[in-house]
Amino acid sequence: MLDDTLKTQLQAYLERLTRPIELVASLDDSPTSEEMKTLLGQIVMLSDKITLVERRQGDSRAPSFAINSPGHDIHLRFAGLPMGHEFTSLVLALLQVGGYPSKAAVETIEQIQNLEGEYKFETYFSQSCQNCPDVVQALNLMAVLNPKIQHVAIDGAVFPAEVEERQVMSVPTVYLNGETFGQGRMNLEEIVSRLDAGAAKRDAKKIAAKDPFEVLIVGGGPAGAAAAVYAARKGIRTGVAAERFGGQVLDTMAIENFISVQETEGPKMAAALEAHVRQYEVDIMNLQRAEKLIPAGADGLIEVQLANGASLKGRTVILSTGARWRQMNVPGENEYKNKGVAYCPHCDGPLFKGKRVAVIGGGNSGVEAAIDLAGIVKHVTLVEFDHKLRADEVLQRKLRSLPNVTIVLSALSTEVHGDGNKVTGLSYTDRTNDEQHRLELEGIFVQIGLLPNTEWLKDTVALSPRGEIIVDERGATNIPGVFAAGDATTVPYKQIVIAMGEGSKAALSAFDHLIRHSAPAQTETAKAA
Repeated sequence: MLDDTLKTQLQAYLERLTRPIELVASLDDSPTSEEMKTLLGQIVMLSDKITLVERRQGDSRAPSFAINSPGHDIHLRFAGLPMGHEFTSLVLALLQVGGYPSKAAVETIEQIQNLEGEYKFETYFSQSCQNCPDVVQALNLMAVLNPKIQHVAIDGAVFPAEVEERQVMSVPTVYLNGETFGQGRMNLEEIVSRLDAGAAKRDAKKIAAKDPFEVLIVGGGPAGAAAAVYAARKGIRTGVAAERFGGQVLDTMAIENFISVQETEGPKMAAALEAHVRQYEVDIMNLQRAEKLIPAGADGLIEVQLANGASLKGRTVILSTGARWRQMNVPGENEYKNKGVAYCPHCDGPLFKGKRVAVIGGGNSGVEAAIDLAGIVKHVTLVEFDHKLRADEVLQRKLRSLPNVTIVLSALSTEVHGDGNKVTGLSYTDRTNDEQHRLELEGIFVQIGLLPNTEWLKDTVALSPRGEIIVDERGATNIPGVFAAGDATTVPYKQIVIAMGEGSKAALSAFDHLIRHSAPAQTETAKAA
């Protein structure tokens, strides 16, 4: 299971254990159980603090294994193999159960330890899902810190009967005490805030007490992070209010065009961005959604009102709210979101193994999704509105070479159909003759571009017909002291490297604005001279 390089790296990590670990495996006669037995046996050989106990009966899910520490009340289990993206989750679980301290904020750890009640979490993941580790790792840590919290991380591919029974069609899907708790990426702070009823009020109170910033950045994607670094390096008071630090990068699988970095993944880049920003004295306020922008008044301060009722003020503001996946906006789409309608083929594709799916969109994202899915599902129908595909020619050639792919052009998607629990079909209109068609399928992957997160700015900042913030060559908007950068703006080509450059430019422009508007007024003597 583990090659020599990985064993060496894991052994170095396991030297940090400060207390013994007991791996309790519930096995059956399946090939996956044999793989699990091999994996756990290799881990045991890497540290004298780890022991393995095998059981053929016990846990309702087999193969699975619990990670315990004698004398500590910890309820943490992996059902299936935590490989692929989840191998890091396994390593962190071993370290944390073994006494290695978490890097989570002290106040967040205290929140977790003080939670009352009983919490039984179950998380369905796929090994190819880049969004799942954040959720799995957060809930694992919570299980280590609070004995009233239990967590089982379940590989949906190993337990297809459960997936089918619970109609899990998107990962990560989290259940709490048998009821759906959430789907999609969630970080530790977000999960804790949902469980801690008083967290939002306390957070709002702390935010409201903050002094005005010289540069207030709204959004924590590549543009916002770059702006924060450039502003902080000028030695000015800088704050970042972000709904989720990392933004759309968190949902990006492979990044191979960021200059000087040959290949990386979105979550890794997002973590690196945040780590870089935290090297400076930047006040990062995560899980904060902006709802209103109020231009500067007599006090010269621009105000940003947040969803939790608090307000932040700054002498300048940089808007870098990014974008989100564009929806089809047809009947049934919202009703069957995460019940067959999906937006991440890398994450959710394995759940549709052997099934029929459609991909909406003929650009690079859509064609790449169709190619990836063709290796997993029974059949892919790519549906494109235009009369031709817009993807790169090399991608189109690959797509057309696949035997289980059908391409439908000049097609307007009109409705998502379902049986109340899951998707059963998609209707579309042939734009060449107005004929109506229906595809019988189980999944729909929407890949039709991005929509700027600017609805909250409609009454203040000038927007383009596409909803993008209109900026000049310096990143300035029509509001004095308000600048913008990244995918939410009219700057063409929505790329990470471009967003970073625009964020840096906006910070420099904001700094220039501060200098020019805080210069002391000339005296009459100086004017005369």
